[in-house]
Amino acid sequence: MRITYLFDPLCGWCYGAAPALDQLSAIEGVTVQLAPTGLFAGENARPMDASFAAYAWQNDQRISRLTGQTFSDSYRVNVLGATGGLFDSAPATLGVVAVALTEPKRAFEALKALQRARYVEGLDNSSLQVVSEVLSREGFAEAARRVLEPDAELLAAYRARIDAARREMARFGAQGVPTLVVEDESGSRLLPTGALFGDIEALTAQLRAARLPTA
Repeated sequence: MRITYLFDPLCGWCYGAAPALDQLSAIEGVTVQLAPTGLFAGENARPMDASFAAYAWQNDQRISRLTGQTFSDSYRVNVLGATGGLFDSAPATLGVVAVALTEPKRAFEALKALQRARYVEGLDNSSLQVVSEVLSREGFAEAARRVLEPDAELLAAYRARIDAARREMARFGAQGVPTLVVEDESGSRLLPTGALFGDIEALTAQLRAARLPTA
């Protein structure tokens, strides 16, 4: 069974879903594939102004209450409070793709490190420099280097992965992220987004049962 995880690294709900993704990744026979959608990247970036910051913080508090994930005061002050900057997920997405190319088995680990850097440590990972520094300290030396000097291979992989993720979203009529596409012997299907924030034990039991051979 393969689960395609459609996400954006600056999506608060995707950060909130991280504990559920950990549990899904631990299911024997299940592979989780990261599929960045570029929802807030590049041409989809927006200015960080006071109105957007207030909206984001209100939303983040709701996510925190539902999932237990931390959105720190450092994040509120140093990231949301940095008005005049950009809300742009391209650098963090590039970092995840760089790790996927250099150490593919650690891509999810890199995503979680970049999310923690933003939401817990209050580091603005809309910056290539910050993304590179976070990856370097987490042991992704090659990816950290390539993020600062993106080569043709990395840029092509970045574009190709975003394009593929967007095709998946269009294929299933998905409206946002996080979104899960499950593929097994019976075909592909979209899992309700709420499954990541509801009874995760029931979801993992359901997926484990789907892995059992039938008589």
